Amino acid sequence: MKKLLLSTISLLCAFASFSQIKGTVTDTKNKPLPFVNVYIDNTYKGTTSNEEGIYELNISEPDTYTVVFQFLGYKTVKKTVTIETFPFNLDTVLADEEISLDEVIVTSGENPANIIIRQAIAKRKENLQKIQSYKADFYSRGLIRIKNAPEKILGQDIGDLGGGLDSTRSGVIYLSETISKLEFLRPNKLKEKIVASKISGDDKGFSFNNAIDVEFELYDNTIELGNQIISPIANNAFGYYRYKLEGVFYDDRGHLINKIKATPRRKNDPVFEGFIYIVEDQWTIYAAELDITGVQARLPAVDKITITQNYSFSEQDNLWTKISQNIDFKYGLFGINGDGRYISVYSNHIINPGLTRKDFSREIVSFADEANKKDSIFWTSLRPVPLTVEEITDYIKKDSIQIVKDSKVYKDSVDHVNNKFKIGNIIGGYTYSNSYENWSAGITSPIEAISFNTVQGWNGNVGGFYTKNFDDFKRFLTVNGTINYGFSDDRLRGTLSTTYKFNNTSRPFLTISGGIQATQFNATDPISRFENTIGSLFFEDNYMKLYDRSFVQASFSEELFNGFRFYSTLSYERRKALFNTTEQVFFPEGDDVYTSNNPLSESVYGIAPFETHNIVKLNVLARINFGQEYLSYPDSKFNITKEKYPTLLVGYEKGLGATIDDYNFDQVKARLHQSFNASNKGRFSYNIRAGKFFNGDNISLVDFQHFNGNQIHVSQKGNYTDVFNNLGYYDLSTNDSYLEMHAEHDFNGFILSRIPLLKKLNFNLVVGAHALSTPDNKPYQEYTIGLDNIGWGKWRLLRVDYVRSYQSGFMSDAIVFGLKFF
Repeated sequence: MKKLLLSTISLLCAFASFSQIKGTVTDTKNKPLPFVNVYIDNTYKGTTSNEEGIYELNISEPDTYTVVFQFLGYKTVKKTVTIETFPFNLDTVLADEEISLDEVIVTSGENPANIIIRQAIAKRKENLQKIQSYKADFYSRGLIRIKNAPEKILGQDIGDLGGGLDSTRSGVIYLSETISKLEFLRPNKLKEKIVASKISGDDKGFSFNNAIDVEFELYDNTIELGNQIISPIANNAFGYYRYKLEGVFYDDRGHLINKIKATPRRKNDPVFEGFIYIVEDQWTIYAAELDITGVQARLPAVDKITITQNYSFSEQDNLWTKISQNIDFKYGLFGINGDGRYISVYSNHIINPGLTRKDFSREIVSFADEANKKDSIFWTSLRPVPLTVEEITDYIKKDSIQIVKDSKVYKDSVDHVNNKFKIGNIIGGYTYSNSYENWSAGITSPIEAISFNTVQGWNGNVGGFYTKNFDDFKRFLTVNGTINYGFSDDRLRGTLSTTYKFNNTSRPFLTISGGIQATQFNATDPISRFENTIGSLFFEDNYMKLYDRSFVQASFSEELFNGFRFYSTLSYERRKALFNTTEQVFFPEGDDVYTSNNPLSESVYGIAPFETHNIVKLNVLARINFGQEYLSYPDSKFNITKEKYPTLLVGYEKGLGATIDDYNFDQVKARLHQSFNASNKGRFSYNIRAGKFFNGDNISLVDFQHFNGNQIHVSQKGNYTDVFNNLGYYDLSTNDSYLEMHAEHDFNGFILSRIPLLKKLNFNLVVGAHALSTPDNKPYQEYTIGLDNIGWGKWRLLRVDYVRSYQSGFMSDAIVFGLKFF
């Protein structure tokens, strides 16, 4: 404790010695004011005070300066000071702003707030276009706290979260900072070079704080924050908000500022609630204080988010520029509750420097050399927002703990406790770890893998694994093995695979595998083992169809260049038909019996759907993410898929060297899919597949193109753009050409939120259309309408759809129940 106290005092002293203009901002009652904007008048050089009201303004040249202190709800203060030596102390007291309606003149019966907002909407595009490009310095700091954390979550111990929890199991679990250089070109080109990065308790880590994630532009019609949130000055804002003029006041330059309260017309609409400050005559944003709930943002774990933005006026450029933004939030899920804050400071703007699209690439974030190696002197001299005592203490505590936790003695002692075998490991599985050497090995739970099918009867898996990590998990080697035993067919099967990841930039993976397995004809496993177990034993519906596959296989994939990833698989396989070996069922239904294991005919028992054969299979596939951007971290690359563009997959599959000549074939195939927000109208998704077989007239049923059906009418998929929910699993399988199309639109509350009574339920209307065409069958279509987001509070796990299917007229209809988060 004494060491921690001395370290804290030392860091506080270091902070004081490197400050330039520094001080404390309080109100008239001597209460510290957090997040006050402090900047040099008529410039873009500024900062904000921290939660304790302490600020630091990095000015290095002795001169005469006018320092502006601006804070919503308080009168702006300007102080002109002549500085000869540093550090220079400048404390300030802010008085409450006198907001009144005395100067508001109502010339018509219309709500004056509506008149102001109408003007702001009319000038929205013009004000947005004033800044076509800019360069700026950017600082961000993220802090997340947890309160009264449970000992376990879903049965798993969570420990002390890296030393972040105190005796009450509360504390800081994340603290990180970045200092960056930004370049922006309208409408949406943003490039960030992070020159310094710091994470509490991880001196090797690189912060994921970046400007892209907090770029909330209120001049746009919508802001992406979980959901597409309607701006208070969007073109259609009057359909979502009610406005009230709370009062007016003058800023330090004599601008008349209108304080307007915006409230949602409907409780669960994707809108904010709070205050927006509009400059009279210019109709620009002066500041904003806006709240949104997790329900409105469609973020179940979030209770509330508050966004505060402040703008500064430059007489030289004659425009208002955002200089600070705070994002405060509260969260709670699975008994975990807490809060947090992300602070952003923009300074030293260069407005409209003439940037063009040629100045930007797909790389949107990069790091300077040794960005995570900056010492405390660097941070103390350049950090625009001083650390609070809580943050200083967290840095010192976790940095000290890190030294201990990285030692072999500590890691071995922790492993000694965690590696003890417990009775529960017999059921839940067991892992042995060597944390210092970064490897682990163990066995999986045999209970979780028990299932039933009519080929094997009751069967279970026991798996073993070994993992070795290198270079802070940027490379790894895994070895996995599984033994499966079927009690009814009395057959032991098993597989063994090993995977090596070469780097974390292009992410090449090489996998070698082999073994014997009972696998589904449709390689995408359209019905899970659990679903088939319930369907078979309780309803005598054995939809899972299996064949015996003995194989040795090699797979490799790598991103060859940005947005283009190559996949390849070469295998040698022996395929053999399997048959039902059990008739066990919990609740026999009269004359109902299990169907055969032949997907071609339910009543053909004992007849194989294909002949036993060996074959070599080659698969090559290219995936193209159009418009893909990426974040460059040292020795790592993180791709950002742009929903504005689709993803295209083009592949070729070949069967060769088969012991039955007719089983050799070629197939070319393609897929195009995309999902994007349609402004405030919801989210639209589509998925199109097409392919053509060559020399495939008499190939094995295993190699047919199978389409995902759903005969149990229960789904665990998030959306239905990859499944026909009223089609048999193998009804339309083909060895010829095919065209498969899916489209779905989730209105995300856009329609139901306008219907009385229904709007209180916070359900989402979802509609879909699905089609499949093959030469040997008449076109098949499905049309769906359903409700999503069904549940209560944060627990909205259910979706219900009505499906009608057509093929030369109406075929049938069904109700599909969707379960999420399973």
